[in-house]
Amino acid sequence: MQPKGPGNAIHRFFCGIAEFVFQTNLGVVDPPLVDYISDMLCRFVRQDALLRIRNTKGRRVDEVPHMVAEADARLGLAKRAVHRHIGDFTLFWTGVYPEALSRLKGRDRSDFFVDYCRQGKRAYMLAAQIATDREDDDAPGDVLERLSHEFEMCAFGLGEIRREWERREDGPTPPILA
Repeated sequence: MQPKGPGNAIHRFFCGIAEFVFQTNLGVVDPPLVDYISDMLCRFVRQDALLRIRNTKGRRVDEVPHMVAEADARLGLAKRAVHRHIGDFTLFWTGVYPEALSRLKGRDRSDFFVDYCRQGKRAYMLAAQIATDREDDDAPGDVLERLSHEFEMCAFGLGEIRREWERREDGPTPPILA
């Protein structure tokens, strides 16, 4: 996994673009929420993080109903982690790559009847309700609760982040600063 922090170029890129989009374009000044969004984007740069939930046989779980079943089979912080991942997974696909939803929700998949928005909101709320006393928790309950309540706005913001990074890819290459 890429190291998180100010020295990591991907982290700096996503933090800057998320802050710009949420504050400038959407008028949302909520540093913990924006940090969570940019951290999620950094995590999901790697496909193994996007598909990190595994069943009892060690196989990757890539469909929401199966993730929900895994969450239901777990307790405490493990249950919270799976619900949080369901929220992140549904938010990511809904916001960053909505055009992929038709494939993810194909007739041959169990996600066919899943409302990603509703399921993501539910997952974040369930994760928020499971208390943690860890000081290093990068997903405080209040942020997860806000993600539940503001799921649609965050999905829209993620779409704007994608448009911004695509716009920047088309523009002139910035000079390298020494």
